[in-house]
Amino acid sequence: MGYQHRYLDGSLLDLPVGKVVCIGRNYPDHIRELNSAVPETPILFMKPDTALLGLDESIRLLKGRGECHHEVELAVLVGQPLRNADAAMAHQAVAGYGIALDLTLRDVQNELKKRGYPWEIAKAFDGSCPLSPFLKPEALLDLQATDLTLRVNGEIRQRGNTRQMMVGVFELMARISTHFTLRPGDVVLTGTPAGVGLLRSGDALTLSLAGHDFIVRVV
Repeated sequence: MGYQHRYLDGSLLDLPVGKVVCIGRNYPDHIRELNSAVPETPILFMKPDTALLGLDESIRLLKGRGECHHEVELAVLVGQPLRNADAAMAHQAVAGYGIALDLTLRDVQNELKKRGYPWEIAKAFDGSCPLSPFLKPEALLDLQATDLTLRVNGEIRQRGNTRQMMVGVFELMARISTHFTLRPGDVVLTGTPAGVGLLRSGDALTLSLAGHDFIVRVV
């Protein structure tokens, strides 16, 4: 059976598996580490439902595609339709929070950027969004002061806090909804802090959110 949305206790959510809407450059320290320009508005891109991968499965590196980098992110599960919404409506539409990886074929992405082409083949490939089970919304007491951490083989690679976001979670969801309708079962990734880096076969990754650790291996 393929990926399905689940809560932390293992129970299935009665939601379809939808698209993943991602935010680029929402943490200033990540913008600096890539020597990128600060965007005037959030940069949006999407991954299809085939990008989703439960953390009970291994991350499989693609051969012949160059370096694959990890980008750890807070994930938001949408539980109600959102179109031209405001932040308050977005808040009410949340069905859960998780932690995810936006896997990026960095060499491919850099070449696409040089040519002025879209990024999809570097960001939206099958399995490019490993995703934890979801915490219920009330589990995060202060959403905009939440730590997220990625360890690789026990070493901290990425550590951030949602207070560092340039645009907060509910405002992001509202802005997205002015461009694309968010449907129940869609997932929003909210940007990555600094520390993105290379994955290698054999790596053991620990993703941490709100006191919960999730382990996934790279093959």
